[in-house]
Amino acid sequence: MKKSDLLLLIPHFNNPQGLLRSLKSVKEKEPLDVLVVDDGSTEGRIDDAVIAQNVSSNLNINYCYLDGNRGIEHALNKGLAYAYDRGYTFIARLDCGDVCVPDRFAIQKSFLQKNKDIGIVGSFVRFLDMNNKFVYNLELPVNNESIQKKMFLNSMFIHPTIMFRREVLDKVREYPVNYKAAEDYAFFFEVLKYYKGANIPEYLVFCEINPYGLSIRKRKEQVKNRIKLIIRNFRFRWYAVYGLIRNIIICLVPYRIVLFVKSKLKGYGNKT
Repeated sequence: MKKSDLLLLIPHFNNPQGLLRSLKSVKEKEPLDVLVVDDGSTEGRIDDAVIAQNVSSNLNINYCYLDGNRGIEHALNKGLAYAYDRGYTFIARLDCGDVCVPDRFAIQKSFLQKNKDIGIVGSFVRFLDMNNKFVYNLELPVNNESIQKKMFLNSMFIHPTIMFRREVLDKVREYPVNYKAAEDYAFFFEVLKYYKGANIPEYLVFCEINPYGLSIRKRKEQVKNRIKLIIRNFRFRWYAVYGLIRNIIICLVPYRIVLFVKSKLKGYGNKT
């Protein structure tokens, strides 16, 4: 039964401990509907009874199980269809293993209610390793003009931080399925054609750098698809040219070097 005008969408694949960790971090004063879409897990099945015993009573959690492992973009699209068909006003995202600060969703919902011209909102992010050790902070552009320009460098939204309005789905019905490991980047490019974006200058989400995660396992494919998206949305402006060249270079550099540079530039071990 629907208890909120906001749906939190979480895709899951073979990571029940990460799912539990994420759900335990969700602490909201108001009821919150959650949809977990399992993308054909083959091991580490979800134990909904254990989850129910360990998370906030304000969470109204539903589960959807896909037949077979189809890919995260299909799991996400299943969730978007669920949210749209049931008339949720707002849709938010979180990934297994990532955690939220208390009242994260209330903060973002209030922001969208006060800023009617904004269609999608994210936040700053703090990245941690698998041992919960700080790696680096990521502060993204907060206004639409900067976001629109810098999208040609990389995604200006970190996927598990976003919340967007239902009407976004009137224009962009689903995540593109032909940009593997970059479906979020493709989705954001499409959304920003019709709606303004923003990032709240607060660290609302702590993201886990998982060496077995999709972004790292399929990094080369991800960057190649990112380059395709930059070309598809290309504008003859300096920032688009720079973004294209930058991503070609990144495609050729090993990830461990990229992460090392990020940690140094962002202040490794410095939480301030």
